[in-house]
Amino acid sequence: MRIPRFRVIAGLISGPAIIASALVASTPASASPVLTPPPPAFMTCKTVGNGFICEGTLNSSYAGYDTGIGCGSGEGAFDVMDQGTVNQHFIYRYNTDGNQTELFFTYQASGQYSNPLTGAVIPYIQHQNVTDVPAVPGDWSIYTDTVTGQNNFTVPGMGAVALNAGKFVFHSADGSVEFSGPQQFDDYYFNGNTAAVAELCTALGAS
Repeated sequence: MRIPRFRVIAGLISGPAIIASALVASTPASASPVLTPPPPAFMTCKTVGNGFICEGTLNSSYAGYDTGIGCGSGEGAFDVMDQGTVNQHFIYRYNTDGNQTELFFTYQASGQYSNPLTGAVIPYIQHQNVTDVPAVPGDWSIYTDTVTGQNNFTVPGMGAVALNAGKFVFHSADGSVEFSGPQQFDDYYFNGNTAAVAELCTALGAS
């Protein structure tokens, strides 16, 4: 099952794996005692009353990402493509023993979904807060991931053609998900409801 980019970045399904493998593998920031898992090099750490906190910001851009959203039929069928720019601000919290108790980050993006056959595009703006909490401090084998915020797709003359807003919770222990609010993409990806993206496909010229 293809998961939308904003969910992959948020760490759902693979959990903080994208953080653990891509970021934690970096040279640890300076902090004492040894922090588990270690923060990446772009973060700055300091001692606080209940342990340690590390913060840092990453900016990136991407293009040519296949969302896995299928539109149209026959020769006019296509997968929706995604491109955009992203700003993420990370906050890692550790207890007095140096074990991580929370991974929090804000995710702000602007980009566009497109029809690769015609070049038609729909711009979007995304703002989300992501909180990952391990069941055992310092051990990310089991965790809970909570995402709040919204992702808006608006077309002049048509208005909003897609909206993901509200709250999404993923439990790694059993793979279960909970979501509330107008979560059209979650409805599509997790429930297989193709009607949830029908307006989006129409706006991109699906036939």
